[in-house]
Amino acid sequence: MSALDERPELTVLMPCLDEAETLPVCIKKAKSFMERHGVSGEILVADNKSADASRETAMKHGARVTDVEKRGYGAALAGGIRAARGKYVIMGDADDSYDFSDLAPFLERLRAGDDLVVGNRFKGKILKDAMPPLNRYFGNPVLSGIGRLLFKCPVGDFHCGLRGFNTDRLRELDLRSEGMEYSSEMIAAAVIKGYRLSEVPTVLHPDGRSRPPHLRPWRDGLRHLKLLISLKIRQISANKPRQS
Repeated sequence: MSALDERPELTVLMPCLDEAETLPVCIKKAKSFMERHGVSGEILVADNKSADASRETAMKHGARVTDVEKRGYGAALAGGIRAARGKYVIMGDADDSYDFSDLAPFLERLRAGDDLVVGNRFKGKILKDAMPPLNRYFGNPVLSGIGRLLFKCPVGDFHCGLRGFNTDRLRELDLRSEGMEYSSEMIAAAVIKGYRLSEVPTVLHPDGRSRPPHLRPWRDGLRHLKLLISLKIRQISANKPRQS
């Protein structure tokens, strides 16, 4: 049997920074999904230099761990995507805010040929206390609206952390962002390349951590905005006819 034949269909990727508290339930849910649906796959934790027992916890519960030295959400995801063995990747935060036991809609769209499938929490459900009011009613809608306007794409939730993609196609984008703005770069770059995108209604749960989240709304929101504008300027410059 060739190495290609041995490739699993799915990698469930969890970027991780000090998530020992919630990793066990996330891994358990991802395992149950693959077992119930007969999916060949792996659970991969991209550990971003956690100071707690995240790495050991992940391995204890049956996940594979790849160590990512460079700090940042985007850096952790990029490292995980490089290490992923699956034909498809479905990624999600390791804080139990997304239900890894309910990934079938994402996998169905990927099997149908979509290159990138993004969760939409506004078309699904945002449970009480799952998202700060500033993010829910201002930050996310405004930035997602700007993204849709600039890139004319069908994605209504640019910052949803639950999404799936064709691994090889995503690697071709060569994404460079190291912070939270990685999620916006992924969508914008896929649109620019003419990839096939879709979205899936998604439920956001209050996360299960006892510590504050890593997100910094104003700082991260500004980084998203600057990135979207710079990518649009780059796209316009690339499409501009050259003078002879």
